[in-house]
Amino acid sequence: MEARLKRLYFILLTPVIAGFFVTYIIKIFTRTGVATPSGMSLMAPVLFVLAISFGVAFPILWRTIFVNKNRNRKEITESELLRFEQITLCIAMVAPYASLIAFLFDIPQFHFYGTVLASLYAVYYFYPSQKRITYEKRIFRAK
Repeated sequence: MEARLKRLYFILLTPVIAGFFVTYIIKIFTRTGVATPSGMSLMAPVLFVLAISFGVAFPILWRTIFVNKNRNRKEITESELLRFEQITLCIAMVAPYASLIAFLFDIPQFHFYGTVLASLYAVYYFYPSQKRITYEKRIFRAK
């Protein structure tokens, strides 16, 4: 289970890391960023809200739905837990993509740093470590 989750984690995270690297290299050589098009003044707050929502709020909502769905069960199968963790990981890894878009379009610093913080939280908290998976198995009594 841990290997499958780590594989998914890195599959979802690798394009973001490559995107940051490529965007940074382009910004260095061109000495400019992609300017935010006029009329898109809502882009910065929207990216900020998306990053916070997908990095923090939606995973909590998904966990609450999963817990409520399984509250009367004594145990769940490991495949159900794996599916839950995969969906949670997919939800949380949207935040780094929002951060990449924010970096690409040079949005204002407040909103950019907010997206970066939400992304770092998602990347750190949802890393599928052995300790976290063992904890989740114990909490949900996965067999």
